[in-house]
Amino acid sequence: MNHPSLLPLNDALSRVKAAVPVIRGEEQVVLNAALGRILAETILSPIDVPAYTNSAMDGYAVRGGDLPAEGMATFRVIGTSSAGHPFAGKVGGGETVRIMTGAVLPQGADTVIMQEHVKREGDEVLIEAGHKPGQHVRHAGEDLSVGQVVLNPGRKLTPADLGSLASLGIGEIKVKRRLRVAFFSTGDELRSLGEPLGEGEIYDSNRYTLQALLARLGVESIDMGIVRDRQEAIEQAFLDAAAIADTVITSGGASVGEADYVSDTLAKLGEVDFWKIAIKPGKPLAFGKIGDTLFFGLPGNPVSAMVTFYQIVQPALLQQMGEQGGAPLRLRAICTTDLKKRPGRTEFQRGILQQDEQGRLTVAGSGPQGSHILSSMSRANCFIVLPAENSGIQAGETVEVQPFAGLM
Repeated sequence: MNHPSLLPLNDALSRVKAAVPVIRGEEQVVLNAALGRILAETILSPIDVPAYTNSAMDGYAVRGGDLPAEGMATFRVIGTSSAGHPFAGKVGGGETVRIMTGAVLPQGADTVIMQEHVKREGDEVLIEAGHKPGQHVRHAGEDLSVGQVVLNPGRKLTPADLGSLASLGIGEIKVKRRLRVAFFSTGDELRSLGEPLGEGEIYDSNRYTLQALLARLGVESIDMGIVRDRQEAIEQAFLDAAAIADTVITSGGASVGEADYVSDTLAKLGEVDFWKIAIKPGKPLAFGKIGDTLFFGLPGNPVSAMVTFYQIVQPALLQQMGEQGGAPLRLRAICTTDLKKRPGRTEFQRGILQQDEQGRLTVAGSGPQGSHILSSMSRANCFIVLPAENSGIQAGETVEVQPFAGLM
């Protein structure tokens, strides 16, 4: 059964999407600094690619009409065309030009016969029947033609994109400026690495996790450390963070009553809602604005913080960055272990996805699923997504999985 007091995940995503603007600001960057950046302009091809009709194979360029329908024909070799050194003449009837891969197809020729398929005898080659006119030829503009759209704004640039742009002679492009995200943890029990632990104290792992998650997105992240549970300190931290960032993310204090200083401060400084979302782990989430700066308050439990980041915050940040991307990849896999679950909330259980000897995708739980157990998250490579109405999985059933590789 669904809990009426809990906000369904899709509703939470819709609310966030409606409230998140795309950042303003662009910059011109050289091509070798553009990997992973968000394109801010439409790229049109200034040239044909290939720029000229050329050979796809090492072989011999001939006229397709001269190919024998049966038996064998003899062609006289009149020259060579290699990459950067085209043949200057014209191929006539019964003539051929030795040609290398990528070389300009000589005038008069329209077909290439692979060198393995001819017999060379001095200045002549013998070609058997069975070849098709036009084979093994790359035509000018076959990949891209002048004026054709190559890339659209909002694309996160990949190595292949950069290669395509280089092939067009484009050395600089316009991209969105980097998103600035400030983050900090709250709590008197937290200690930074290198500090001794007192009774009841723990090391702050969430900041390191958040910094890594943000680094994978290519944003400019600002680590503001640990903020103690003091009204003045928390208020000043929020004001400082909102003044320098497009988005502020905190961990801990995401529930009203869990950290009154946080909720009181947010009520004073901005417009923030505290939600209980129908997911597990990661039920509590705070979302809103501090002035013009977006704010996300994540749960304090490490795995809950990661789940809410992946499922809600990361899509929002990508939208804010201006990236035009689809939903994260989900696959179907055979579950090889029993999974416990109570109906009511969509669960993101940690799993290990692999391929068995028959080539089938299989998944197994990666260990204890408590929201405080970060080690099973470290061992996992996917989420096993169990719908709200699901009441558990028996080994052998098919489940939906969300690979971490599709989230990063």
